Amino acid sequence: MLKLVFAFLFLNIASASGALLINGVGSSFPYPIYSKWFYEYHKINPEMKINYQSLGSGAGIQQLLLGTVDFGASDVPMNKEELKKTKIPILHIPMILGAIALAYNVPGVKENIRLSPEILAGIYLGRIKKWNDIEIFKINPNVKLPDLNIIPIFRSDGSGATAIFSKFLQSSAQTWPKSIGAGKAVKWPVGLGGKGNEGVAALILQTQGSIGFLEQVYAIKNHLNMAALQNTSGQFVMPSPDSVGAAAIQSLKVHQGNLLESLIGSRGEKSYPLSTYTYILVFQKMPLKKGEALIHFLKWSLTEGQVYAKNLSYVPLPPQIIKKAESEIDKIKIEQ
Repeated sequence: MLKLVFAFLFLNIASASGALLINGVGSSFPYPIYSKWFYEYHKINPEMKINYQSLGSGAGIQQLLLGTVDFGASDVPMNKEELKKTKIPILHIPMILGAIALAYNVPGVKENIRLSPEILAGIYLGRIKKWNDIEIFKINPNVKLPDLNIIPIFRSDGSGATAIFSKFLQSSAQTWPKSIGAGKAVKWPVGLGGKGNEGVAALILQTQGSIGFLEQVYAIKNHLNMAALQNTSGQFVMPSPDSVGAAAIQSLKVHQGNLLESLIGSRGEKSYPLSTYTYILVFQKMPLKKGEALIHFLKWSLTEGQVYAKNLSYVPLPPQIIKKAESEIDKIKIEQ
């Protein structure tokens, strides 16, 4: 019944407005599922086309503020300085859950290597230089680690993945310096930079001894090994639907339903520490045709669209989060 209702609404919008193009720019993390949603939605409403460029969270925020796109996409909420640049409020609508994975290329190692925040800080500061370093060996006593140089890989473009990973290091590793800090773009002391998740995955694949942070979907797509990360409870947890979902539920409880709070460091033994929402960013006021079409697309994505998540290695939003996301969509005001 829900599908029929949506189809009726979409077709009416299409017939009333004619061909309609909606443009978006932003995070590469949700690009695979956004592409799937656009494709499936087009079957329902063939008169509407969504053009999305996967250029990173930083670009999504920047282009939305410049008014060159109808929506932006980011894995992290806009900060206070960014929000001050517009007089029209911007809404953050969580669309899906996922994880930032630490993927590596260490020949001969089939096990999931365990890594702690302090070890990752040491690697990205250039202090821990070999895979058989004593600090890594201590928490991986049953893994035959090679005498191989570690090559850290990072994002060369402004990204939500960088913001999430650097904030994880800043909040969880005592050795992470304030001079580097956290943000969508930071100055990494060592390593190689790749553009987008695709670029990071390609560098890891072609560089023996490398390790890099990227959205899990790209690690799975490229058959990369992933590390088990130590969470705030001291447990080593792999990214999975269960561990990401656990982090989201814990965060929702702790922060009393605030969907803009980071999932980094979510409490609970089963929580994966680099879990994240990804958001669609829209102005609270939108023109009639595009506003109505985008509202219905967003609501479709949060209901029927969630069924495509698991096959693409994402995590569907829990019902209580979907309800809150829909309430954000309802705040969009259509200008006649």
